[in-house]
Amino acid sequence: MSGVMSSPLVPAELAATGDGTPYSTLYDDVYHSAHGGLAQARHVFLGGNDLPLRWMGADNFVIGETGFGLGLNFLATWQAWHESKTSGQLHYVSVEKHPFRRDDLAELLAPHTELAALADELLKQWPPLTPGPHRLNFDCDKVTLTLLLGDAQTMLPQLATKVDAVYLDGFAPSKNPDLWSPALLATLTRLCNSQATLATWSVAGNVRRALEQAGWRLTRRPGFGGKREMLVGCL
Repeated sequence: MSGVMSSPLVPAELAATGDGTPYSTLYDDVYHSAHGGLAQARHVFLGGNDLPLRWMGADNFVIGETGFGLGLNFLATWQAWHESKTSGQLHYVSVEKHPFRRDDLAELLAPHTELAALADELLKQWPPLTPGPHRLNFDCDKVTLTLLLGDAQTMLPQLATKVDAVYLDGFAPSKNPDLWSPALLATLTRLCNSQATLATWSVAGNVRRALEQAGWRLTRRPGFGGKREMLVGCL
């Protein structure tokens, strides 16, 4: 991926709702369900993409994510990959326009004690908040995290990798419409392998229509927490 010239990043700020759920003042939305970010990651994104079953036996498996946020989806995926004892390599690519500063991220991840060892490894390598791609390697280079810090509409078109599973996890389409635009979803789709899958907690009509137009066959599944439904898709 070529270098990207961009304006300086605006870091995310620490904030929370009354029940303690991490909250974005920039987007007036929460980072994850009040019922738990880690449980949401496992139900919506791992479960919605039928992981770890789909990566078993694969030499290389690539996940693409919109919205790194607290990194809970990545950490839950890395944990599942490690526990599945697969011999392949995991490449996790995530775009984030407003990343947290390292100390703030450490504070947000501290309550997730079962991920403490992995979170520590992530925090040790947390990059300077400069626009562009940042590559972090874990587990003796068996797990690679490519953080694309900046606007998804600028960053994603420059990717050369092919994606096997997509995590659509931006703030709500009504709060952050750019991350769910038909153009961006079409760009993301072009990065996917022919057997790729996707999962998202959003069932918004405009998101469904944009994904279907891009070539996804969608199915509704039971949602997580207070959400009745979620979407999964395959090309």
